[in-house]
This record gives sequence, C-alpha cells and structure tokens, in this order.
Amino acid sequence: MRLVVHALSVAAEALKGESAMGLIVRLLAGIAGALALIVALGFWINPDLLAVKFGIAPQGPLGFSTLRADFGALFAGAGGFAIAAAVRNNARLLTAPLLLIGIGLAGRLLTIALSGYDASMLQPMAAEVVLIAIFATGRKLLPAA
Repeated sequence: MRLVVHALSVAAEALKGESAMGLIVRLLAGIAGALALIVALGFWINPDLLAVKFGIAPQGPLGFSTLRADFGALFAGAGGFAIAAAVRNNARLLTAPLLLIGIGLAGRLLTIALSGYDASMLQPMAAEVVLIAIFATGRKLLPAA
C-alpha cells in the first residue's frame, strides 16, 4: 500500500504544472499506442485471425510472413512511438505515428478514388481520422523536448 501511495505522489509531482488538455492528449496517445501494440501482438501470434478481421487472407508462408512483418511492424511502430510520446511528454515522438496513420488514410482515399467506396471502409477510416486528430493535437500541445 505504501508503494502505491508513493507512486501516486511521484506521478502527481511529475504532472504538476501540466495543462489538463496536455494530460488528456498524453493519456489518449498512450491508450492508442497500447491498443496498437495489442494489434501488433495479434498479427505476430495469430495472423490469420486478425487478417480476416482486416478483410484480407494470407496465402501460404509468404502471406503469413507479410502479415507478421508488415502489419506487425506498422502497428508496433506506431504504438511504440505513441506510448513513448505519452510517457516522455514529447511532441516529436508523435511524428512517426501521425505519418503512418496519415499515409494509411491516404491509401484508403486512393482506394475510394480508384475502386469505389464500400461501407466496410467507414469504421477504419473514422478510427484513422480520430488517431490523426489525437496525434496532431499532441504535436501542437506537448513540448518538443
């Protein structure tokens, strides 16, 4: 119990002087990062299950290796940098996830332009817009330490 009280007092001291909005952005970036790392783990451990949820299917060993490498790296990279930005209170660390998610959204918009829109695209696009808003806000509000 003493350890918990001590940890809370250290955290409160570290957050002294921080704006409420900055704290909220750090919290949201950290949560987004943790969720992205969970997705990355899912691609590394059970890629065929997640592939179905993402509307794709692996074809043999190359397909499984692509899911683990490409999708795992995307989510692990974005998640790791988002968590690092939240923990270190550093706006610059949000550049990588902001670019990765932004490029992903651009790819979806390109798909709409070239192949047409399908209602199944709305949910991931909405999630990407929310993540871009969180990371861009963090880039603006957090210190560039």
